[in-house]
Amino acid sequence: MDPRKPIDPQKATRNLKEYARYSNLGIQMIVVILLGVYGGIQLDKWLDLKFPVFTVVLSFLGVILGIYIGLKDFIRTKKK
Repeated sequence: MDPRKPIDPQKATRNLKEYARYSNLGIQMIVVILLGVYGGIQLDKWLDLKFPVFTVVLSFLGVILGIYIGLKDFIRTKKK
């Protein structure tokens, strides 16, 4: 990048919006997965299970749901 070349404000704004969109997408995925893990741990404690069945199942479902939500948002934003 040439320091003498002026910065295009529209391009800078567009880049910032894309960065915010993808950051939000990552945060959504992490939150969904962590909620699944937390819910599974709490269910396993409440039911006093020796093997963390619900932790494993809800973690897996959280990953699948996180990917689904992420892809849905990604496809929706690319259509605009």
